[in-house]
Amino acid sequence: MSGEAQLEALLEIIATSARQAIAEYKKHGNGVDVPTIQSVEFHPLDFKEDTVALKRAVRSLEGACQQLCASLAPPQHTVVNFTHTYDWACTGVALRGRVADVLGDHPKGLHVEQLASIIGVEKGKLGRILRSLATKGCFTEVDDNVFANNRLSLILKSTSNVGCLAKIYAQDTSQGACVLYETMTEPDYAWSHESDKAPMIYALRKQGIKGNFFDWMKADDERRENYHRAMIGAGDLMGSLSVLHHYPWIEVKTICDVGASVGTFSVPLSKTFPHLKITDQDLPEVLVQAKQVWAKEAPEAVEENRIEFVPLNFLEESPVKGKDIYYLRNILHDWPDVEAAVILRNVRDAMGPHSRLLIHDYVMASACRKTQEAVSGTDIAPEPMLPNFGAGNSRMYNQDLSMWFVHNGKERTVKDLVALGSATGLRLVEVYDLVESSVVEFRLL
Repeated sequence: MSGEAQLEALLEIIATSARQAIAEYKKHGNGVDVPTIQSVEFHPLDFKEDTVALKRAVRSLEGACQQLCASLAPPQHTVVNFTHTYDWACTGVALRGRVADVLGDHPKGLHVEQLASIIGVEKGKLGRILRSLATKGCFTEVDDNVFANNRLSLILKSTSNVGCLAKIYAQDTSQGACVLYETMTEPDYAWSHESDKAPMIYALRKQGIKGNFFDWMKADDERRENYHRAMIGAGDLMGSLSVLHHYPWIEVKTICDVGASVGTFSVPLSKTFPHLKITDQDLPEVLVQAKQVWAKEAPEAVEENRIEFVPLNFLEESPVKGKDIYYLRNILHDWPDVEAAVILRNVRDAMGPHSRLLIHDYVMASACRKTQEAVSGTDIAPEPMLPNFGAGNSRMYNQDLSMWFVHNGKERTVKDLVALGSATGLRLVEVYDLVESSVVEFRLL
């Protein structure tokens, strides 16, 4: 395929995928118009459980757009853009200053002078930050130096769980990113995969921090609360609850949610499939919060004894034995291979002949079409796109780096997961591609 033919093909993918996304918004809009950067409210589709069709269209749209721009823009333009971006820093200021909360009381906008006075920062600096964000579609500059919320900036309100996740990336993960090269060259860190040798811990050691991210997080009540809310937000971002619609839960009777947190997945699961008997397992202090969440969000499940809470340290002991499903969402990516194998071995020891293990995580793929694996259930982008959808899956590869920066952990490919499973007595059965994340199913060997 000639260069021009490749670019024309990318243009066709952009047009087709954009129309598919528009169709999804119209289908689920209940009469609400499709969103633009001028929209001031969330669209009904924004927080639906099953957004796989929309995510599939957007994945192709973003991947083809970036590949087209990288092809046609001068190379120096594109490479400098890789480094010359401070969106995370500007977003961090907006989050910590609760800008979106303040603007929530001023739907027609507020002059930056008044906004800066309320927040307690210098007006000129705040204005430059907000204009930078508005240029990317987050906040709207309705008049010169007058800013208002829009659909994107609503995510930055203090009530937003996704905002809590963004705060971790902007405020905490970024510290590890800034010392990445140092941790790759200093002997004590360069060859280590221990969680207390992660780049973020390296950055925090000047504050006398010891231990790993979880030790640091648990030592502060506000950080701990933000983290648990962020994990709920991560589910929203990934569209994790789409698994409720793309896995045969009706065939299942019992499930153990390993590392369940406060019931982020198991609460909606219990509402959608009330026939299930659910066991939530996590550390004792987490289960204290989980019981409160269940009592508020799913009291009928508690009253009908459809949920039980059993303390578990999955690095030291096995879950409750003999369940139909063992579900691990966003667990293995926190840990290097040694600890991940320990977790899987402990789960395997609890499984019976009928049991299945579901690993729900980002699942990465090669950017080289020659080495791209044709694994059942996974999508491969059409040519001339990169086979892993390129920038359409960029959040997945950024998340892999985040796991490194924060935990010395990593996201994995199907091949990686199969190797871990084989080493711990498990065999791959199927992969359910949910676009942003995947559910990888294993059984006993």
